[in-house]
Amino acid sequence: MFRDRNRESSWLLGDSGGFQIGKGKWEGDWRAGSGCEKAQKKRDGVLRWMDKFMDYGMILDIPAWVDRSPEGSAASKISSYQEAVDGTRYNNEYFMKHRDGSCKFLNVLQGENFAQADDWYEQMKDFCDPVKYPETHFNGWAMGGQNMCDIHLALKRVVTLMHDGLLEKGKHDVMHFLGTSKLEWAMVLTAIQRGVRKAHNENFIITFDCASPFLATSNGTQYTGYRLEHEGKWSYMMESAPDDKALHMDTTAYDQYCDPLYDNWMSSPMSQGLKLNDVTVYGPNDVNRMGQSNATSWDSFSYALLMNHNVYTHLRSVQEANRVFDEGRYPYMLVEDTFDKTEVKDVIARIFELDSYDAQMKMIDDHTRLWMKVVGTRGHVGKKTVNSSAQFFSLFEEV
Repeated sequence: MFRDRNRESSWLLGDSGGFQIGKGKWEGDWRAGSGCEKAQKKRDGVLRWMDKFMDYGMILDIPAWVDRSPEGSAASKISSYQEAVDGTRYNNEYFMKHRDGSCKFLNVLQGENFAQADDWYEQMKDFCDPVKYPETHFNGWAMGGQNMCDIHLALKRVVTLMHDGLLEKGKHDVMHFLGTSKLEWAMVLTAIQRGVRKAHNENFIITFDCASPFLATSNGTQYTGYRLEHEGKWSYMMESAPDDKALHMDTTAYDQYCDPLYDNWMSSPMSQGLKLNDVTVYGPNDVNRMGQSNATSWDSFSYALLMNHNVYTHLRSVQEANRVFDEGRYPYMLVEDTFDKTEVKDVIARIFELDSYDAQMKMIDDHTRLWMKVVGTRGHVGKKTVNSSAQFFSLFEEV
């Protein structure tokens, strides 16, 4: 399904593995020009994998936060923000020089606060410049770090890209937001996509990824529906999935069993074809292929089945949320009503209707209170997020 896919009817975006470097899983000296054999083997392997299988892929970035990860810093030899930048630039240059053209690459933007994010962009933006690199420039953007969880910063970045000539039709059509799990952000990103399409690049598309459907399964839960309460909190609903060895002979239809268990059971094409004991496989006296008796009634394939169900219902929740949002319903996070009611989508639309860079930036800054309501995917809120990194860089300069 993956290796022999039909590229005319499918589209794949590949993640690079930068997170594995940050967490210390890919050991090696990742400093620029270190000549480390372990790092080079991974660097070249990721590039070859992307070129062979992917339509788009992310360059192999080294996250700005790696020096704050004891395991990551020790395993990667990266001990500062600038070393992470330099190591990423080295990887970028390698990808640009050795890519075979089969895969289009996204330039990953990192940074733990506004200052770092702006600095990272200035040091990396040329890799997407079709004037400087007419044949080998990268083909879009991936938003990491503060860029992907702070709507204030994200809007400024998108506007800057437009005016820098780095969000051009046919050259930079894709922008990916890494690790975006909050349902409300699906509407925010849809609003940005529509604004850019209308004002600048009709082919522009925003994508985002989320591990929640898989993490839910690993924690023994499944998606059961969604919450889209007007002026309330919008979210995916996850609840404990059937897991009982006493059910190993039960052939009840899975949907039939689940429907009375949950308030709003949302079935999927996968769940519609399952019997209960397709999931609750092991009986009280059964052992797995390793000869061990587990506490769970699930086997490995049970997890695969429920992951499939969860991915489908996650996507359907996003689609349904966008639909009702267009009808006029909204979550409390995307409206500021302290004085006059102001909706996030309306302000975003007006930003992209303006012609000048200064006017767009002013409108973004004028709505700081509104952006502060939009909770980021990792709990960060707006430009004034108070964390140790942001606070440090507001008071000190590193030498």
